Amino acid sequence: MKYALVTGASRGLGRAIAVRLAQMGYNILINYAGNTAAAEETLRLVREAGTDGELWCFDVADREKATATIQAWQEAHQDNDEYIEVCVNNAGIRRDGVMALMPFEDYTRVIDITLQGFFNVTQPLLPAMQFHKFGRIINMASVSGIKGLPGQTNYSAAKGGIIAATKALAQEVAKKNVTVNALAPGFIKTDMVEGLDEATLKKTIPAGRFGQPEEVAEAVAFLVSPMAGYVTGNVISINGGLYT
Repeated sequence: MKYALVTGASRGLGRAIAVRLAQMGYNILINYAGNTAAAEETLRLVREAGTDGELWCFDVADREKATATIQAWQEAHQDNDEYIEVCVNNAGIRRDGVMALMPFEDYTRVIDITLQGFFNVTQPLLPAMQFHKFGRIINMASVSGIKGLPGQTNYSAAKGGIIAATKALAQEVAKKNVTVNALAPGFIKTDMVEGLDEATLKKTIPAGRFGQPEEVAEAVAFLVSPMAGYVTGNVISINGGLYT
């Protein structure tokens, strides 16, 4: 069996990615922070797509819980020589506000989930990927991490950091046939854009619309595929032309 871990997979981009990977034959380890009903719906859709999955409830910023969950799974599957060959670091939150008035907790919480979460989840997976000489790591960045957006100093810092980490790690593991790439979505129709002025924002996007989660999931499917083995250390923008 093939296994993929998708963090923040209970809804939105994570759910679309989990379903797409299930369609490719992966059993999905569905990480979520607390919305069990939403995670169970993702699991239902994964099964509908033809494979199976498990629900992993932990905050990716909690290193102890993340490590324990992953190690317990690895120990339970070591006799079958099974490992988690795909990791999609999708978990993230927004806590927007101008920096002059931003609570420290809003700054650190956003960064902890994106950057600390990336480390907590990815590091325990790397030895098995390198041993088996195959792995795919995909990190969810953002247009905010490329150009910066006002009111998102915390989010831009987190996503900019994940872009730099992607490029560095890609060079460390390339010889073991492990690729590391990032996707940088623009405005995608998920609950992450709730509260934004969609009508006004559409006018700034050359494509004239918000993207769909399935469009991001399709990019993940390509990066996971064997044909993407020579693509690593890249940041692929999925933003309808919204670059500057």
